[in-house]
Amino acid sequence: MEYAIVTGASRGLGESIAKLLMQQGIHVISVARKANIVLEQTAQENKVTYQHETCDLSNINQLEKVFQHIAEHVFSGKTDSVYLINNAAMVEPIERSGHHNLNDLQKHVNVNLLAPMASSSLFIQKANESGMKLVIANVTSGAAERSVYGWSAYCSTKAGLNRFTETVALEQDELGTMNKVFLFNPGIMDTKMQDEIRSSSSDAFKDVETFKQYKTEKSLRDTDVVAKVLIDVLKQGDAIQNGKNYSVKEFL
Repeated sequence: MEYAIVTGASRGLGESIAKLLMQQGIHVISVARKANIVLEQTAQENKVTYQHETCDLSNINQLEKVFQHIAEHVFSGKTDSVYLINNAAMVEPIERSGHHNLNDLQKHVNVNLLAPMASSSLFIQKANESGMKLVIANVTSGAAERSVYGWSAYCSTKAGLNRFTETVALEQDELGTMNKVFLFNPGIMDTKMQDEIRSSSSDAFKDVETFKQYKTEKSLRDTDVVAKVLIDVLKQGDAIQNGKNYSVKEFL
């Protein structure tokens, strides 16, 4: 039996990832603020389970409670492999430094960086204790590797996620565990996040017109197409390169 935990599975890329995983016969646990009826139907059609855990990932108390509960369930004698896909993220606040609200920054850092760090740490501990195979995919962005006007928070947290992932992968290799930890860069997709970006003011985000063009020129990838690339990487199993940043551009 294989389990996949997908954060932000209520919509966008997370929904597509969860759907395709269940079509592969993998049981899915969604961690998001809302459940998804389509995923419930997909589970029934493919004779697998879909379990939703309501969680605001910006709330560290909820985060710890939910992931402890999930870990106790999936790291049992009936499980062969566990996949943790840290997909949930937010781009807001889109604003120049000097115009940020402290509460907004805290929420952003908790969702984009603290949540994947905490869930990864807990699951690695449980995997090592149980001797089960664990694969962690942390969804990153090209913004992790370049500075974008108005995205100081987003660029910083994605850069932090990259270094965290690479460091954890180094540790797992040197310790000789079976755990795999890698990055996945999905590129630009047609998601709710893109709507938020396009609604920004040019004062806060200089590149807003470029992102509007992505939509009008139909340059945004469908999330199902991107999700399939991630599933193909997960299928590599032991051949997954620990710490590698897999970009969708390598496959499409």
